[in-house]
Amino acid sequence: MLHRLGEILKATCLKWRSEVIEFNGEPDHVHLLIDYPPDVEVSKLVNNLKTVSSRLIRKEFAEEVNRTYSKPVFWTGAYFVASTGGVTLEQLKAYVDNQRSPGD
Repeated sequence: MLHRLGEILKATCLKWRSEVIEFNGEPDHVHLLIDYPPDVEVSKLVNNLKTVSSRLIRKEFAEEVNRTYSKPVFWTGAYFVASTGGVTLEQLKAYVDNQRSPGD
């Protein structure tokens, strides 16, 4: 499911003229490093990523999602965004890569 989620997020970003540089997930959240143009509103991009991924993951993995999530919501309304100023791209990639994955 995590692999498919990454594919969905990458495809959705392309439609926004954006690119997923790094992606990793934990049992209760994901980490994304995204390169997006300055004219893209980050709140709209995040909302679209959540909407599209929720719809497709619920459709493609209905049994697993229904068994795991008791609420009809796949994502919460919250998200955290930070700019990359002050660290290198390699440092950010390492941070995302070193997050726990489900089952670790």
